[in-house]
Amino acid sequence: MDCPVCKNAMITLELEEVEIDYCTDCGGIWLDAGELEMLLGEPEKAKQLLDSFKADRQCSEKPRKCPICDKKMQKIIVGQSQPTLLIDKCSKGDGLWFDKGELHDIFDRAQLDEGSKIQGLLADMFGHDKRDEG
Repeated sequence: MDCPVCKNAMITLELEEVEIDYCTDCGGIWLDAGELEMLLGEPEKAKQLLDSFKADRQCSEKPRKCPICDKKMQKIIVGQSQPTLLIDKCSKGDGLWFDKGELHDIFDRAQLDEGSKIQGLLADMFGHDKRDEG
C-alpha cells in the first residue's frame, strides 16, 4: 500500500494484534476500518470517539486519496478541543489516515489510553514519546 501523502510504499507493523500501515518517510499511519476500535479495546469509549468525528466542509487543505479505493478522503475534525485536530477519513469507509503525531494527539485529547499503554507501544515502534513532553 502506498502512502497518501508522499506516495511511497508503507510497511505493515503489528500493534496490540492490529496490523497498521506506517510510512517510514513522513511518519503517517493508516488504520483500516475497525482497527482504531480494536486498538482502544473498549467499545463504548471507541463509539464516543467515533461519534465526535465531524466532517470539516470548510477545510482549505487539499484532499488526499484513500490508499485502498483511491477516492478523495474527507477531512474530519476530532473532538472539540483547540487547536483543531484534523484527520483524513475514507468517504467509502475503508479507514483512517493519521499524519505523524495525530494518533498520539487523539489518545491524549480523548483520555482513552489509561496508563498510556498504547502510546507507549507507539513510542517504542516509532521512536518518539509524547508522554515525555510538557
